[in-house]
Amino acid sequence: MTSADETPVRVGVFGLLGSGNLGNDGSLEAVLGYLRAEHPDAEVDALCGGPEAVTAKFRIPATRLHWNRAEYRTASRASAIVWKGLGKLFDAYRTAAWVRRHDVVIVPGMGVLEATLPLRPWGFPYSLFLLCASGRLLGTRVALVSVGAAGIRSRPTRALVRWSARLAAYRSYRDEQSRDALRAMGVDTSRDEIYPDLAFSLPAPPSSAPTGTPGPVCLGVMDFHGGNDDRDRAEEIYRRYLDGTITFVRALVEEGRPVRLLTGDQCDLSVVAAVLDAVDSPLVTAAEPASLADLMNETAAADTVVAVRYHNLICALKTGTPVLALCYAAKSNALMDRMGLGAYCHPAREVDADRLLEQFRDLEKHMAEVRQTLTERNRVVAEQLTQQFTDLTTTLFPANAHAPRKAP
Repeated sequence: MTSADETPVRVGVFGLLGSGNLGNDGSLEAVLGYLRAEHPDAEVDALCGGPEAVTAKFRIPATRLHWNRAEYRTASRASAIVWKGLGKLFDAYRTAAWVRRHDVVIVPGMGVLEATLPLRPWGFPYSLFLLCASGRLLGTRVALVSVGAAGIRSRPTRALVRWSARLAAYRSYRDEQSRDALRAMGVDTSRDEIYPDLAFSLPAPPSSAPTGTPGPVCLGVMDFHGGNDDRDRAEEIYRRYLDGTITFVRALVEEGRPVRLLTGDQCDLSVVAAVLDAVDSPLVTAAEPASLADLMNETAAADTVVAVRYHNLICALKTGTPVLALCYAAKSNALMDRMGLGAYCHPAREVDADRLLEQFRDLEKHMAEVRQTLTERNRVVAEQLTQQFTDLTTTLFPANAHAPRKAP
């Protein structure tokens, strides 16, 4: 506890939080759980994309990341372009002023050092650079905790990501390839560690025991149009993904299997609507998850899961439910490899419904072995995250460092 003459440590959390992405909010929830357990006297607030949602859900003060509320709308008129330019200048001042009020700023997980989805350099990469540069100039420790990274072709985006990483006081990554990507960009990663995604530290419900008869299948969908380098064929990628998904769902329905559609971001609702419209069957229903806890409840109740979004996969893996990954980026393959399911990956850009069904049936044939593998891997992941939080305390809160915490 903080004594009467001590000032509580001031901790900021930063990112595209409260903006409708359940994975990002799950990473925030994990860090807040750590802070409340290990540093209960810390004063915590956020600089984020959706401050109202963050305050309502997590009960911490929050400030809007961008001064310009139209930041993510395409600027077509000259006045809108000027307004955006002014917003960037104001954001530099606002970010520095916010950082100055803190002793520590944590960027909780997320793929903040990658561009596997469409991304402009003047968007989030610029915001992250402002944060890390302000931290270095003002003496505030900025920690990139269990984040994702990937090779980036765009020179401006790559430069901003590289300098953000260099200026951070602490870095850890959620997989080996993320650290390799930063090293390839010219960042010294010799002291950086690898830990599992923070969402693995969240509590999970027990998975349903198999009944011996084919049960429900959870299908995680995504408004997927490829990555940053696929803009010229984005619609083609989306159509192939959607057509393959619809064919897969129809095949399951023909076998009498209930299919539960899951999302991970508000933008995925359009895909849900497209699948429901194409497959008119009472066997196909849609969940309305508001958190990773909701997603875990859904995956725990399923026999098997097929999913695209990274944190949909984590929810299935965490609950020990056999899962087949539609991989849109190398991070998904790395996650499945870590959890012993590397054989159950399928490319989201090139969905082949026949091959997908073949892999799905093989997964169900080996359900017992897969569940046992996930039990063992989850035990290891829990131990690794215990070490992540211990290291974080030692690095960011040296005055409060103590014995290792219990496994989550």
